Amino acid sequence: MSVARPARTRKDSVSPKSGKKTKAAKPKAARGKTSAGPPSGRESTGHRADLLTSMLRIRRFEERCVELYSAAKIRGFVHLYIGEEAVAVGINEALTPEDAVVSTYREHGHALARGITAEAVMAEMYGRTTGCSGGRGGSMHLFEASRRFYGGNAIVAGGLPLAAGLALADHMRGQPDVTCCFFGDGAFAEGEFHETANLAALWKLPLLLVCENNLYAMGTALERHEAQTDLAMRAASYGMVAWAVDGMDVEAVEHAARRAVEGIRTGTGPHFLELRTYRFRAHSMYDPDRYRHKAEVEQWKERDPISLLTDRMRENGELGDNELARIERSITDEIDHAVEAAEQAPEEPVDHLLRHVTSSSAQAVR
Repeated sequence: MSVARPARTRKDSVSPKSGKKTKAAKPKAARGKTSAGPPSGRESTGHRADLLTSMLRIRRFEERCVELYSAAKIRGFVHLYIGEEAVAVGINEALTPEDAVVSTYREHGHALARGITAEAVMAEMYGRTTGCSGGRGGSMHLFEASRRFYGGNAIVAGGLPLAAGLALADHMRGQPDVTCCFFGDGAFAEGEFHETANLAALWKLPLLLVCENNLYAMGTALERHEAQTDLAMRAASYGMVAWAVDGMDVEAVEHAARRAVEGIRTGTGPHFLELRTYRFRAHSMYDPDRYRHKAEVEQWKERDPISLLTDRMRENGELGDNELARIERSITDEIDHAVEAAEQAPEEPVDHLLRHVTSSSAQAVR
């Protein structure tokens, strides 16, 4: 079964051969296996409320980042996760604290879903010493070793070899842990993905490859940079288990992630999930977002992951207006506190700027 996608309404393209305008080709139909629908056995009201809270925390955090960036409180590149919350939350539900996570430059949602506090992430956005990376990483380089959260990597596909190394280390030590690596559809065109997929399958590494396919590599539509747009099918060519998932349905994501992680822990090697999702905002805060029609964005917003779960809970009598308002107030208070703490936190002293740049001779020998 294929995951339903809103039709693309992208602007006319120019033929590279003739230079004439042609109608944009529709994406090829996906032929890979798909996991969709709510999981069985995990339908308790409390669990769904937790999923909703986690997604709302990410959404409201990102919306606050827009305000702070516009007010010049946050500087540098900022890539928002609005619209993709179901992926981060659903995947992390299947992981244990001992598992490792490697992320991309669009990682605020991954970090929050992993359990890094909004206060630590916001302080990092402000470049303050109380940030999870000591204020040196900023938006694209969130890091928290105690959570086994290893970035935040600004290079497209740059986290994939690192994830393979972490998985190899756990494998060689006989640890039952899984390494989860998030990356976008644009990374599929990079050699790092194919090298990592090949070695992971060859060595049966405990690696969960999570492709967040939001249909655009920066401003380039998927069918403009991939001849075969069924990414799960292509990943399967490396001999690993792979399938596509409705990335807008948090329960479908969780169900698929649990199935994949269970398979990895049994020693069957890497698994690949193609999460078909969509970002509602531009690629970054600098991006004018002129490569797609507003109608396309609005069509995808009809499948907003937060609205999908909220509607499901309301239909089942699991969520009322008062409970939703309580969740929203709690998240607002949490983010308000994070902003206040970040603004009061110290900046790194100038005489500390050379710290962590080089190691001492003794450390180098060790």
